[in-house]
Amino acid sequence: MNSEQQTADAGPDAAASSTISVAATEFDRQLKLGFAHLLLAVALLSLWAAADVSQAVTGLALSSLLSTGMAIVAAVVFTTLVHEWCHFLGAKFSGAAYTVPATLGLFVFNFDFARNSLAQFYSMSHAGQAGSWLAVLLLYLAVPMDTAGRVMLVCAAIGSAVFAGLIEWPVLRRTRRSGNPLLELARIDRAGLYRSARIASALTLLLWLLAI
Repeated sequence: MNSEQQTADAGPDAAASSTISVAATEFDRQLKLGFAHLLLAVALLSLWAAADVSQAVTGLALSSLLSTGMAIVAAVVFTTLVHEWCHFLGAKFSGAAYTVPATLGLFVFNFDFARNSLAQFYSMSHAGQAGSWLAVLLLYLAVPMDTAGRVMLVCAAIGSAVFAGLIEWPVLRRTRRSGNPLLELARIDRAGLYRSARIASALTLLLWLLAI
């Protein structure tokens, strides 16, 4: 007899207790994941800020190079994390079914394609895209664009948002025709990822050169 049969035989109280236990476990996982992501974002932005202060105080070319390089890492990670958490909020508020990964990683949740509707998939997807541009706006409002590193922080965030859009908007467009989001996601290939990364990187560099 498996665990599901045992729970069913034990009656509704045992089933409810099991459901609550699973929900509590997933909530604990989400808290840990949220804390880990917050810690990562704060750590990277702090490292960038330290390099930025060093550049402002010393004026050294090396400090400027470190500030600009660290800005790319911090902006991409920050924008990606906001993007992923907004995907989650879109799924959550649409009432979508999902599970929380047991191990720490980039992704916040596993969307249950079998149980969820197309409307819930669109809600989840659009929220993630909005999250990318929310991250860009937050960085733009928080940081004056008066040094190469500060400009790169915003430009790299824009590049990250564009990269996500180049990957996800075609999936949404194809899904409106096929009605099968899982199939359309499976069509994302390495060549498409590399092409999107090249376009986003080129745009980031162009915007940075125009702004500094």
